[in-house]
Amino acid sequence: MKMGAHFPTLKLQLLLPIFTFFSFAVFAAAAAAKLHPVEVKALKDIGKRLGKKDWDFGVDPCSGKGNWRVLDERKGFESSVTCNCSFNHNSTCHVVSIALKAQNLSGIVPPEFSKFRYLELLDLSRNCLTGSIPSQWATMRLVDLSFMGNRLSGPFPKVLANITTLKNLSIEGNKLSGPIPPEIGKLVKLQKIIISSNAFTGKIPTELSKLAHLTDLRISDNNFSGKIPGFISKLTQIQKLHIQGCSLEGPIPTSISSLTSLADLRISDLIGKGSTFPPLSDMESMKTLDLSFNNLAGGIPTTFSQLEKVDFVYLTGNKLTGSVPQWILERNKNVDVSDNNFTWGSSGPIECPQGSVNLVESYSSSANKLSKVHPCLKQDFPCSSSKHHYSLHINCGGKEIVASGNTTFQADLEPRGASMFHSSQSWAFSSTGSFMDNDKDADSYIQTNTSAIFNVSALDAQLYTKARVSPLSLTYYGLCLLNGNYTVKLHFAEIVFTNDTSFNSLGKRLFDVYIQGKLVLKDLNIAEEAGGVGRPIVKKFTVAVTSHTLKIHFYWAGRGTTGIPVRGIYGPLVSAISVDPNFKPPSDNDRQKVMIVAGTVAATLFLVLLFLCIMWRKGCLGAKVSEDKELRGLDLQTGIFTLKQIKAATKNFDAENKVGEGGFGSVYKGLLADGTIIAVKQLSSKSKQGKNSTSRLKLDWPTRKKICLGVARGLAYLHEESRIKIVHRDIKTSNVLLDKDLNAKISDFGLAKLNEDENTHISTRIAGTIGYMAPEYAMRGYLTNKADVYSFGVVALEIVSGKSNTNYRPKEEFVYLLDWAYVLQERGSLLELVDPELGSAYSSEEAMVMLNVALLCTNASPTLRPTMSQVVSMLEGRTAVQDLLSDPGFSAINSKYKAIRNHFWQNPSNNHSLSSNGPCTDSSSSYIDIEEADRILRVSLAESYLNSHVETDETTNLLKVHSVNSN
Repeated sequence: MKMGAHFPTLKLQLLLPIFTFFSFAVFAAAAAAKLHPVEVKALKDIGKRLGKKDWDFGVDPCSGKGNWRVLDERKGFESSVTCNCSFNHNSTCHVVSIALKAQNLSGIVPPEFSKFRYLELLDLSRNCLTGSIPSQWATMRLVDLSFMGNRLSGPFPKVLANITTLKNLSIEGNKLSGPIPPEIGKLVKLQKIIISSNAFTGKIPTELSKLAHLTDLRISDNNFSGKIPGFISKLTQIQKLHIQGCSLEGPIPTSISSLTSLADLRISDLIGKGSTFPPLSDMESMKTLDLSFNNLAGGIPTTFSQLEKVDFVYLTGNKLTGSVPQWILERNKNVDVSDNNFTWGSSGPIECPQGSVNLVESYSSSANKLSKVHPCLKQDFPCSSSKHHYSLHINCGGKEIVASGNTTFQADLEPRGASMFHSSQSWAFSSTGSFMDNDKDADSYIQTNTSAIFNVSALDAQLYTKARVSPLSLTYYGLCLLNGNYTVKLHFAEIVFTNDTSFNSLGKRLFDVYIQGKLVLKDLNIAEEAGGVGRPIVKKFTVAVTSHTLKIHFYWAGRGTTGIPVRGIYGPLVSAISVDPNFKPPSDNDRQKVMIVAGTVAATLFLVLLFLCIMWRKGCLGAKVSEDKELRGLDLQTGIFTLKQIKAATKNFDAENKVGEGGFGSVYKGLLADGTIIAVKQLSSKSKQGKNSTSRLKLDWPTRKKICLGVARGLAYLHEESRIKIVHRDIKTSNVLLDKDLNAKISDFGLAKLNEDENTHISTRIAGTIGYMAPEYAMRGYLTNKADVYSFGVVALEIVSGKSNTNYRPKEEFVYLLDWAYVLQERGSLLELVDPELGSAYSSEEAMVMLNVALLCTNASPTLRPTMSQVVSMLEGRTAVQDLLSDPGFSAINSKYKAIRNHFWQNPSNNHSLSSNGPCTDSSSSYIDIEEADRILRVSLAESYLNSHVETDETTNLLKVHSVNSN
């Protein structure tokens, strides 16, 4: 029993020496494992070819000793050979990874790399290797290969297509050219491919669509042709997509919406026609978005609100319209929407943010009427100072200095620049972009020289020790300059790259320069122009300043390297700006004299105007005479004519002079005694207003939308833009004429009324057409331009539905189309109103907009109806309908207003007109006051807008003069 009890212990004691011996043997074998001799020789051959002299072959490359694995503080530097020694029972080692990064190695690419049969990673980035990739490499089984930042040349290396094990491939920043071969489709395991900054041409091959595992595709800065291919939608795993400066044509394909994994999307500088925003609403992973300079038009969709989570949004340099979304204005992350054509409402931005949101020149001056807006938001930069300047000198990125000629250059030390506007008293700058790929904690927008400055005096050398840079767009503004011709000097020096044989010399900086919106320098390469780095060059231009503002724009168009010497080095760079007058600047004495003279003239004019105003208020200056003179002075040469003159001009309304017929009567050509050709409409007692056509024109949805928008624009002009404001009073479908291109023209101003600016409304006789008149006007004669808005709403409803407001009764309890529309709105089925003849060939989104606008316009309360300019904005998509629908008054159509409607339309009849005496009869004499109709029509037709959305005579474009039958 005792012996048995001690047996396990004895057994363990016997095994311990055996285990110890085995462990020692394994350790000894591992320690003895060395790199395969074939690969040792390959390393020696490679070292000789590349001038790699620091490898110590006295130590086995796989021993973990010596200098076979070197890392230091130099950014991007690495020299390492990594082995796997598990082969042949841990007795043999093979190289599996070689990284020779930023070594300044030169020569051709060694074919001996093919000797490493187990090599998976090869990184030769940032060297000076030339030639192409040897054909011997076809047998390699690489997984990761990088030649970023070398001097490889020739066509795309087809040998790479045979390395089908590749997952990551970078040949960025070389001199490769020609088309991308279809053989690239063989690399089906690729997850990342970067071919940016080469000279590739031709179309992007469809074989790229076979690379279904791609998560990173960068093809920027090449010379491709054609459009962005739609097949990119098949790359559903893509997370990073860069297409910048590629010479590709727009638009951005809508199929991009399928790339829902995108986190980094940069598409810019597309050529050709622009497009609307690409559908990106489902891209919840998006962190970086750059769609700058693509001629994108239209508004930013409301569905893009999720982009508030994106770190960087750059939409600068497009043609975007509508309102700037609130989520942009409230962001604390970088977003730039500068240089666009947005509009603002009454609650829009007033000051120009100088933080992370850049709005400079983002609002169109022509489309906005507000005055209390910071000038940086608009595109005319009016001078806010009483003092004008006539010179400007800026040390871009540097401190204030005094250069040669005793010229003081102002300091420009603002460190930020991702998306901001910075201003001083006499100048400002706008900067766009982030160096998003660098490894730094913060971007640097001011560069310091790395080498000596040549060929310049010590004083002027100070101008070139610092420079302002931007990754995308940089614009300097000279403010409050005296108008005249100036000499603009732009000072450049390449202070980042080096002038030696190292890879630091391989960097290429290209950018464009615009002055006053005109391209003056294309693809400027500072080092090439100056004959080397560190050498200043000054570009001179003669520039006319006409609006007290000088604009100098530096723009990176996606060209040049972006990773030399380190990642994030690119974009425009400027050292200093000088602006000097080509005229003799006024002295202080001259200014004083000018001010005295100007003050005297202003005082005199004030007294004269005051006197005239007093005379006018006393009735000494007749308003009617003034108005007639004003009308006679217009280009259309309107005037007042007697019936005798009109009969003589038309030869007593001879049938041979008849040129057309309208709803109120016939139109005749006439010739006045002075040779003036006129057109005269003769009101007919037998006319049936609004007589229908015998054949019905089938209108598709785009045409209906165009007609509706045309009518809206015409009314907006009459109400708000015309110098003489007019209320039409008889807007209906039969008074909308279509030309041969189906453009809408508002016609028949027989009932039109002048709306003086000081009048809130006009109390007048009721005249119009049942079914189109606003309730407040039909019941009480209360007339404002909101009556036209109401009528337009009815017309818009008829255009969408293809039905008459007064004739269509869907059910017995509904007396008119508008009544049915409100019922359908409450039920949430408003689209039932769309004309069934359209089938599904219409945009439901656009139809809902038009229907909601129609209902807004027909609100029972005139104060809650939009203006016609607001209607135009909504129909064009620049203003969201919901902004007005959310008004609590819109839905408050109470029983009082319903009762008014029901009472007014109890006996509808088609196209009958009303006067104060009731429905129009066969007698034309009671229709409207003759003198008033004639005066109103002349006034309305005297406006230049007749060539657009207000009717002109299509046959002769003659002047229309209103007349009536002598009976």
